[in-house]
Amino acid sequence: MNNCDLTGKWAVVTGADGGIGTEFCRVLAGRGCSLVMVSVTVEPLRRAAIAVESEFGVKALPLTLDLTAPHAESMVAAFLGTNGIEADFVINNAGIFSFRELADTSDEKIRCFIDLHVRATTMLSLFFARKFRQRGCGRILNMSSMSCWMPMPGLAMYTSTKAYIRVFTRSLHYELKDYGASATVAAPGGIATSLFGLPDHLMRIAVGIGAVAKPDRFAERAVNAMLKGKKQYINGIVNRLAIFFVGITPTWIRMQVKRRLLDKGIVK
Repeated sequence: MNNCDLTGKWAVVTGADGGIGTEFCRVLAGRGCSLVMVSVTVEPLRRAAIAVESEFGVKALPLTLDLTAPHAESMVAAFLGTNGIEADFVINNAGIFSFRELADTSDEKIRCFIDLHVRATTMLSLFFARKFRQRGCGRILNMSSMSCWMPMPGLAMYTSTKAYIRVFTRSLHYELKDYGASATVAAPGGIATSLFGLPDHLMRIAVGIGAVAKPDRFAERAVNAMLKGKKQYINGIVNRLAIFFVGITPTWIRMQVKRRLLDKGIVK
């Protein structure tokens, strides 16, 4: 598949109202791809769609939708059908983050993690996988995280649901391979957006050492990996090496993270 010219193609991008989601849209639009931009917001999403259309001259249709709602994938399907769109790509980017002990996390937040990261990602991937398998082409990109290898205190719901996304997508990749379609999982060490709530000085340090990527650069490389049909993309040599060291991190270090960051309330 041509990595440069996507004129005439359509992509569905979730969590498209800002951050890495908007950068995914910009990368695709820059190659001529039209977009269905999905988010739970109204005005931020509308403004993002207008900005993409204005800058790149492609169609960018906003779809305001709560992906945690039952049968959200059916609402996406209905929107595509109403507008006569056959999507060629889907990027499941919508996500949430919190740094809090599990017992202190509200039931509503826990359900949101499961509904958004697990159910919505699964059902949207399944909807498009069936379409792509029949057509013999199509690309899915699902956003996991390097934290999926990190059983750390305070990140139980985030890391476990991101681990699900990684394993699910890797399995789906092999299932689609014989049909000319593919599923790619991106597992970044972190993206320099507001999602993680890091102070500016810590964010600058993380970007400087390569542990956190700038959204535009990450989006371009992740999209390239998707278009090439790769099964996984991890940004940066630092993050690739970190996977091994995270796996052998002793319990006392994990407990220091809890006591210094969680118990003292340094990170909320």
